[in-house]
Amino acid sequence: QVQLVESGGGLVQAGGSLRLSCAASGRVSGINAMGWYRQAPGKQRELVATVDKGGSTNYADSVRGRFTISRDNAKNTVYLQMNSLKPEDTAVYYCNANRLILDYWGQGTQVTVSS
Repeated sequence: QVQLVESGGGLVQAGGSLRLSCAASGRVSGINAMGWYRQAPGKQRELVATVDKGGSTNYADSVRGRFTISRDNAKNTVYLQMNSLKPEDTAVYYCNANRLILDYWGQGTQVTVSS
């Protein structure tokens, strides 16, 4: 089992920044990709960004150039630096880790961007 604990969400004005963190614990050896997904009210969960163990990244078009994902393998932690936030970025953000063939999820952290 892998446990994921997110932190760093909150309320910010449009144009502001937030940094999310997600720490993995438990059976962390073998974790490959880690990433962030988000779910806005009434919408499906969508990919925000992922990073594999080698550092290769992938971003949703809607956040590319504004968000940066990074990973500290020694700390088993993934970060999401969010700049130039927009009201449409408002959602619950979930951390994800892929280990072998299983996906693990954090409990989610609320990000609210006011206009």
